[in-house]
Amino acid sequence: MRTYLDYAATTPVDARVFEAMQPYLSDAFGNPSALYQEGQRARRAVRHAREQVAALLHAETEEIFFTSGGSESDNWALKGMAFALRRAGRGAHIVTSAIEHHAVLNAVQWLAGEGFDVTVLPVDEAGRVSPEAVKAAVREDTILVSIMMANNEVGTIEPIAEIGAFLREKGIFFHTDAVQAAGHIPVDVQALHVDALSLSAHKFYGPKGVGALYLRRGWVPDPLVHGGAQERDMRAGTENVPGLVGLGAAAALAAAKMDAEGTRLTTLRQHLADGIAEIPDSWVNGDAVSRLPGNLNFGIEGIDHEPLLIRLDIDGFSVSAGSACSAGSLEPSHVLLAMGQTKEQAASAVRVSMGRYTTTEDVDAFLESLRNAVQAMRCQ
Repeated sequence: MRTYLDYAATTPVDARVFEAMQPYLSDAFGNPSALYQEGQRARRAVRHAREQVAALLHAETEEIFFTSGGSESDNWALKGMAFALRRAGRGAHIVTSAIEHHAVLNAVQWLAGEGFDVTVLPVDEAGRVSPEAVKAAVREDTILVSIMMANNEVGTIEPIAEIGAFLREKGIFFHTDAVQAAGHIPVDVQALHVDALSLSAHKFYGPKGVGALYLRRGWVPDPLVHGGAQERDMRAGTENVPGLVGLGAAAALAAAKMDAEGTRLTTLRQHLADGIAEIPDSWVNGDAVSRLPGNLNFGIEGIDHEPLLIRLDIDGFSVSAGSACSAGSLEPSHVLLAMGQTKEQAASAVRVSMGRYTTTEDVDAFLESLRNAVQAMRCQ
């Protein structure tokens, strides 16, 4: 029997989410753009899903736009607003951080090739972006800032509200990649002062291939996808009705369970951290306090994570070295390098991310397997 401990990479679809989706995979298959009854039933389902996502974020229903997932949402927010604002004569300077997901980093790198000026901010050893650094980086021609809400590798939660309050006063468009945060910690777009926020259903027990972009009323990015009039003329393409229903159901479940689940996972995370601390020459990566409830990223001196992960996999434990989008890369984690670690330290990093179905027994069994693996590797 296997134990899954990589919930930051993806989560299983909750049975209640799957149940909500099923009718729209069979009987209720109508196109939401159609005027007849089957189409209108699908249209109502899409509307309800939009309301559920808006409720999770404390947003207005009309501020939620559906996408294929976090990467599209990030790209649309950055590219769409960058071109729209430059065309309006607002400027061409973009600010982001060194620890962003590649959906943001690669998007801003592409924008740099299109004539935009990009500033990439450093982080401290905990992976935290300084609000003071953001303030210092802002210029007269700054049009857009993108800082993730919580890091996908080390779990550090960023000071988004403080950064957002400053940018709101300046009238600068502020986007946050909340793919790891949404559904796991409270996300209130009003309190955070963000103008755009990305999320993805499969990170909180919904289906893959569906996500959303929150866009504060008044901001209008250029579309990435042209065609029909779906998503209020902002994102063409026939709606993925079953997927959107799943996203909405997952959002509603996450909102209802968030407080209790956050407390439970924080307790499990501390139990795991205490066990890892007993391994000589080990350390935890990321902020000690301000971090996602189920995320623990750690390193062990002299232990390369690749053979360690293979041993753990053979023992039945699914864990990772970091971002699933970087799996197979021979390069050290850009996040850990930005935090000041050496290549050797970064090469030892292991990410354990716990979720809705993780138990104390799972953590205890993992710790036993980890200790045995480390001992065997050190004896070689």
